Amino acid sequence: MTGANEKVCLITGCSSGLGIGLAVELAQRGHIVIATMRNLDKQAALRAALSDAEVETEIAALDVQHGPGFDSLVNRIVEEHTRIDVLVNNAGVGFLLATEDANEEHIQQVLDINVMGVVRGTRSVIPHMRRARRGHVVNISSLAGLVGQPFNEIYCASKFAVEGYTEAMASYMAPAFGIHFTSVLSGRIDTEFGANAARLVQGTAPVEREDYRPIREKYLAGAARRSSPESGIVQSAAEVAAIVANCIELDSPPVRLITSAWAEAMCRIKTEADPTGRRMQQAVIDVFLEGKEVE
Repeated sequence: MTGANEKVCLITGCSSGLGIGLAVELAQRGHIVIATMRNLDKQAALRAALSDAEVETEIAALDVQHGPGFDSLVNRIVEEHTRIDVLVNNAGVGFLLATEDANEEHIQQVLDINVMGVVRGTRSVIPHMRRARRGHVVNISSLAGLVGQPFNEIYCASKFAVEGYTEAMASYMAPAFGIHFTSVLSGRIDTEFGANAARLVQGTAPVEREDYRPIREKYLAGAARRSSPESGIVQSAAEVAAIVANCIELDSPPVRLITSAWAEAMCRIKTEADPTGRRMQQAVIDVFLEGKEVE
């Protein structure tokens, strides 16, 4: 791929999971990729995946919690490549703990990475994209950006914010400046994301409160079923990366991209019609706590 079809793509959060999948997929398609991560000591998995795919990308250090660093990297990319076509805000962190037990420091960390990280990146690329009158900001959201789920309320709050931010930016940046915005909603991806969420809060919560125990046991049992290969729900990072890459290559990408039939079914009540939110509330209880199937 060369010339007008080649895109200069900046991706955050490429030390594992979907970030690695996106870097490999876009590089295989001939795009210029700058794959970033906060800690370059964790680049081995990305390098191995790139080597296996026989492709190369630039790997750069980027902490999405540091705005000046974002600005500096974006400016350098534009100097070297004359433009930046795509920003994929992929860096994120999970959080699986009831609000009553949550540590405020960790809540702030989740919100800063998942929400402000998206805003910082977007703010850095917008001036360049606006001058070029083209660009695409892809925000990796989650089913949790539309559907509140037990014990995920802090994480859901961050992803609901990303959904609102994406919709708001798309409402005027696309028609006025040709800058498209897309939020990507997946269900379960086969990555270490869930384990990382558990590690984030490990050792910070008090002894589990007895009132929450039966609810948490139902939730965790359902999560285990949904995470099994037999469920048909789990997507691989490569599969989701290919879906996102297809979206990036569209001339007129959607504002919302749902990556699986299961996620579409889970969101359908809210995306079709649910004025009070109560139908969605009951569906979440049925599926995540009572073990029922999505209808």
